[in-house]
Amino acid sequence: MVEYSNQKTNVGFIGLSATSGWAATALAPALIQPSLRDKYDLVAVSTTTEASSLASADKYSKEVGHHIKSYFGPASRIASDEDVNLVAISVKAPHHKEVVLSAIEAKKDFFVEWPAGISTKETEEIASSAREHGVRSLVGLQGRHSVVVRKVKEILSSGVVGTVRSTNVIAHLPREAGTFPPFTFDYYEYTLDKNNGATMLTVPIGHQLDTLTHVLGDFVKVSAIATNVYPVLTVLDRTHKPTGKTVAYHQPDHYAISGVLKSGILANILWRTGYASTEGRRQYVWEIEGEEGTIRMESNNLLGAMASMIEPDLYLNGKKVDFETSGNAVESCVEAWMPFSNGPGGDYATIEDAVKHHRLLDAIEASVQEGKVVAL
Repeated sequence: MVEYSNQKTNVGFIGLSATSGWAATALAPALIQPSLRDKYDLVAVSTTTEASSLASADKYSKEVGHHIKSYFGPASRIASDEDVNLVAISVKAPHHKEVVLSAIEAKKDFFVEWPAGISTKETEEIASSAREHGVRSLVGLQGRHSVVVRKVKEILSSGVVGTVRSTNVIAHLPREAGTFPPFTFDYYEYTLDKNNGATMLTVPIGHQLDTLTHVLGDFVKVSAIATNVYPVLTVLDRTHKPTGKTVAYHQPDHYAISGVLKSGILANILWRTGYASTEGRRQYVWEIEGEEGTIRMESNNLLGAMASMIEPDLYLNGKKVDFETSGNAVESCVEAWMPFSNGPGGDYATIEDAVKHHRLLDAIEASVQEGKVVAL
């Protein structure tokens, strides 16, 4: 029998593939970075099939240097493992509630990807259960921990730009990314159904709003308009070739969101999708305007708008600020998990933050539908 360290948090990971997916490309690599190896130990994995679970356990056993248990099927199996202290969950949003509640009922702390449920109601149920059972939570909103965001917070704390009065975001998800209209890969088809909780508003916009409010503070009122520019979507295979399948798309693919933050800052946010990535098109710009200066983050990367995945360039008063970064999400994930290891009260996103963000997204949707300013 393998003996695991009682000085570390032993992690059981649900949804960790040996080959692909966010967990395999960012979360697991973060957990086995040297800076987290003395904090966490991956001890078990669980996937949907026995074959995939064994493949995952074999791969990560080699990487961590000890045997990793393999589970498949019901989440309760890995959640009830006495060696597991924390259950990490990286599955599609429609399965979040069921899987997370299994961990909570086993009185295990948990990590879950944003959006932590397909609706405000589900996320509130998860939060209520976590409070009832006294377990801690960590939500996958790693963008707030990126190197550039930490640098921006340092600049703001220094006072060099003066009092912040406004902020502007321009974000674009290009057609070549194959995530949202007018093209999407076949493995993203589940996002086309709003009931699956992984829309353009909930996922990319939700991630960016978490980062914005983490830096500048929460909204007190919001208004929004939205439109559907691409009502027909073409499904692509994994080689980027059309499958011949087209799907009617009824959700907004362009959003203009305005609001006022608790500090009085005026925020204007424009998200759009589907244009070609022609030369000169900026995929992501975030400006923070102070009375004495300006901060700007900017990226032309294909997925630059996904600032939780890609580090943008940083400019202070028009001059580029150099900083060391790996340029990928692994570093941000490390920084997200580190404060959680130090106990309650640290700087990390919890299920309560997820509830707050779902309520903000509900307010945005209500404003779009009713054409009015919504107070929060």
